Amino acid sequence: MSVDSGLLDTTVESFDLHFAVNARATWLLIRECGLRFRGQHGSGRIVSLTSDHTTGNLPYGASKGAMDRITSAAAHELAHLGVTCNAINPGPTDTGWMAEEQKADLMRFTPPGWINAQLLQSNGGLR
Repeated sequence: MSVDSGLLDTTVESFDLHFAVNARATWLLIRECGLRFRGQHGSGRIVSLTSDHTTGNLPYGASKGAMDRITSAAAHELAHLGVTCNAINPGPTDTGWMAEEQKADLMRFTPPGWINAQLLQSNGGLR
């Protein structure tokens, strides 16, 4: 879910709705996974889908930032169960909102049309 609103014109209702969908729901799902996980140690996987889109889309970006922190906390708090928790930012993804011109512009900047030239850290969350 996404809206075009910034810091000054975002409504409280829009802000709350985005946090309910992206932060609260993610927390509840990860929480249940942690409470119910009975799999073999090392076999659990939690993957959240995030975004870095914030400018002109404050409630969405802020709620995804909160979701990132929930996922990070889960990685540490569920480690004793052998559950890994990661967030993936797939970049611009056409879910019906992109105009053809936007798609063409994005394809020009991503030659194979998909994830390319990314450095994926596998350091357990350490920086």
